Formats: sequence, C-alpha cells, structure tokens
Amino acid sequence: MKICQIERPLVSTNRIPGLEHKHLQVVRDGRSLLVAVDAVGCVPGDWVICVGSSAAREAAGSKEYPSDLTIVGIIDHWPPPEAEEKA
Repeated sequence: MKICQIERPLVSTNRIPGLEHKHLQVVRDGRSLLVAVDAVGCVPGDWVICVGSSAAREAAGSKEYPSDLTIVGIIDHWPPPEAEEKA
C-alpha cells in the first residue's frame, strides 16, 4: 500500500470497455504524479491509501480490470512531513 495525495481529477472521454464509468484521479506519490482509479470518492487535497498490482484490479471491481493503482481509503488525518518535523 502507498500513501498519496489527490492532485486533481483526470478527465478521459475515450476509454476501453470496462473503464467507461470509473473515476480517475491524478495522485502525488512523493515527487511522481500517477493516475489511480478512485473507488471511494476523493477530492483534491485528500490523503489516500492506494493499492497496486492484482490488489488494485480487484479493488477496482474485477481481477481482469486494467488498473495498477486503485484508491481504497481516505485518511482522516495525515500531517505533511514538514508538520511532523516541527513537532
């Protein structure tokens, strides 16, 4: 599992069958921007738990689903690293 932050929604109108009605989000994983299937309904700024590999496909709805990163939870409270260093 990874902890990521939601950057913004990703709009993609032309998709393969099975991916048509899934919400996509751009997430920040450290310095990298990735695309994740949003299975829980996130908004920009949320800190989230993401799963990858076969767990991502199953969390998105099917083992045949073409996802390698799926958001499975919204973290209620997650201070940024800068806040932890000041404490």
